[in-house]
Amino acid sequence: MTAFPSSPNQYTDSTQKIFARRSFLPLKNDSLWLIKTGVVRTITFEEDGTSRTLGLWGNGDIVGKALSLSCSYQIECLTRVTTTLLPQHSWHQATEAMMRHIQHYGKLIEILQTRQGESSLFQLLVWLSNRFGQPVEQGQLIDLGLTHQDIADIIGLTRVTVTRMLNTLEKQGIIERLPGKSIVLHEQNPFWYYEI
Repeated sequence: MTAFPSSPNQYTDSTQKIFARRSFLPLKNDSLWLIKTGVVRTITFEEDGTSRTLGLWGNGDIVGKALSLSCSYQIECLTRVTTTLLPQHSWHQATEAMMRHIQHYGKLIEILQTRQGESSLFQLLVWLSNRFGQPVEQGQLIDLGLTHQDIADIIGLTRVTVTRMLNTLEKQGIIERLPGKSIVLHEQNPFWYYEI
């Protein structure tokens, strides 16, 4: 079995495409998308039109309709995204990426199952900083342009609740909000305690 490239840039193909922020990747039953740069979220919609986030995916991850049984599955670009289309005959090369997909999905489910909203929000911010963050002097920069509504949709809270909790985290010095919907998660002692 051929190993899937550990770096998304090692896979070159004439089907490379670039998508703008907040656009949607076309759904294809016989292909998957390899994310080469940028971040997407997979979502589904409930009967009342409410969206539910299924996952957040970045460099080296794969997404596509074939990975979900949801009838209303969509793939939204949170940033500018460069992708490569992987046709079905090459999926056997994507074993490593599929394993990472399962692992990241499992971790997100664990965060969503946290009963306290404050803890769920904080765990989400830590996960986002570990997964997509960039080191800066103050800590980890989460620069995904997520709105308070986006965060609320991910963890199943209201936008008002998320705004209140982010304000509290900022007052406690745990996060710093920057222009452009960026958040810095400050470096903390591993045994620190926060109170919301």
